[in-house]
Amino acid sequence: MKFESILEEVKGFGRYQLLVLLMLSIPRMVTPGHFLLNNFIAWTPPHRCDLGSLADSAPGLFGNLSQEQMLAVSIPLGGDGRPDSCRMFSEPQLQLLDNVSAGAHLPAVACRSGWVYDNDTFTSTVVTEWDLVCDRRSQAKTLSTFFFLGVMVGAVAFGYLSDKFGRRNTILVSYVLTTVFGFASAFANSYALFAVLRFLTGVSITGISIISLILVLEWVDSASRSLVVAIGGMSWVGGNMLLAGCAWLIRDWRTLTLTMTAPLVVAIICWWWLPESARWLLAHGRVKEAQRYLDKCATINKRQQTSKSKLETIASEEAVEEHKRHYTYLHLFKTPRLRRISLLIGVVWFGVAATYYGISLNVTGFGLNMFLTHFIYSAIEVPAKVMVYLLLKVIGRRSLLVATLLLSGICVAANIFIPADLWHLRATVAILGKGLSEASFTTIFLYTAELYPTVIRQNALGYNNSMARVGVAVAPLILLLEDVWTVLPQVIICLIPIACGLLSLLLPETQGVRLPESIDDVEKQRVMQVFVESTQAPGIFLESKSTKDPLSHGN
Repeated sequence: MKFESILEEVKGFGRYQLLVLLMLSIPRMVTPGHFLLNNFIAWTPPHRCDLGSLADSAPGLFGNLSQEQMLAVSIPLGGDGRPDSCRMFSEPQLQLLDNVSAGAHLPAVACRSGWVYDNDTFTSTVVTEWDLVCDRRSQAKTLSTFFFLGVMVGAVAFGYLSDKFGRRNTILVSYVLTTVFGFASAFANSYALFAVLRFLTGVSITGISIISLILVLEWVDSASRSLVVAIGGMSWVGGNMLLAGCAWLIRDWRTLTLTMTAPLVVAIICWWWLPESARWLLAHGRVKEAQRYLDKCATINKRQQTSKSKLETIASEEAVEEHKRHYTYLHLFKTPRLRRISLLIGVVWFGVAATYYGISLNVTGFGLNMFLTHFIYSAIEVPAKVMVYLLLKVIGRRSLLVATLLLSGICVAANIFIPADLWHLRATVAILGKGLSEASFTTIFLYTAELYPTVIRQNALGYNNSMARVGVAVAPLILLLEDVWTVLPQVIICLIPIACGLLSLLLPETQGVRLPESIDDVEKQRVMQVFVESTQAPGIFLESKSTKDPLSHGN
């Protein structure tokens, strides 16, 4: 007897599961507000050197000049014909009043008295707070790297803690720590302290991201998993659009950070009604607690309650021996099939995340303002998730993952060759690529959860999320390569999803199968499907009773 049979009795997707989804939607809306917060709080406004040092050296002269004349004699013109952002003349060049362009050949020095910023877009950002411009420009983008390095660490930590101590308790820790570090970062008084707090926020917020998904999936039947992932994903979309709206209304980085963290207070209150995963409880032999939650589920779904004897049977058959073992991340690589799955899917997670955030972090350059670009980037995820839900049942998990990765790479590649003056077309292709990259992200979450057994599923999500966060941490660094060659970031970002899409062909299909409970279920293929190679009908997935491992083909 499997846990799936118990879910059939209490209803695998009913009002109870919808309530769980609702309670987890608020914290899930917070995650994009922090994952992409750097787009706004680290915005670099137009700037130029402060002329304080020159004004002090020649107070009478500057008093007789207009603003335009002061700039003309003090700051050389940049390549775009505007005053240079990082250089100034050591002394006023009065001869430039007659010929401004002649200043291009005069020696200039770095800004001596700081910078003057254009505050039309934001009243303050971390860039203006700590002058992260010119030779310190990279420090603004590396704030994203610090955050996502934290996310990578948190994925490993919360994956382990969730499998050991349960989904419900661990997600509360994530709620509380994210609230504390999120609020604290808004009051940071130095760049170093802010970077550390953003790292710690990344560590703690990962628990919300990975545990909420697993908790919902372990409460629904196999037929409803794709629907649940699609519905749950709308929380991310809503949070992303909310971030664009809040950033447009709130132009101060400290207030915006507080605003994007505040909803977690509501999430902490809702936690008291959040259930533990009955599947996890049974896998750890805690039958009494599992029955309490299952009885509540049956009552709300208006179904008959499950007898204790059935739960004890499941616990004795599938969980007692497993409970005696101490599972760690090493179990992802101890057995042949899991080892190969873990290596392959880990690389694909890296590629999916690097592609998604490589596109998401670029919200300029398409002729639209940053708020509208971010909003459209978010809105395109709605049809992307609907497409995922519809196609998952038609072409399966693996084929959809391969297709979305390849197409997103093609979209990025296409923008390399589209002229800059065709910004309407460039924006359309970029938005399409963003939607496809989101579709691949949604697919791989569900796909990964179905590949791994219950006893190490959270560890598996933690490991793969850490691989993804390596990709995310690398994404802002890839964007810095435009200083080497303008299109180099786009070349890299288009090659990554194409390579990972081809690599995904080596993974097995999981459509329509029950979630594996133990490592033996995966190795013996009691609940997996096998890809059957056929020259007449390539790409068809059939249920197999064979123990042959499709991943070992050719070995």
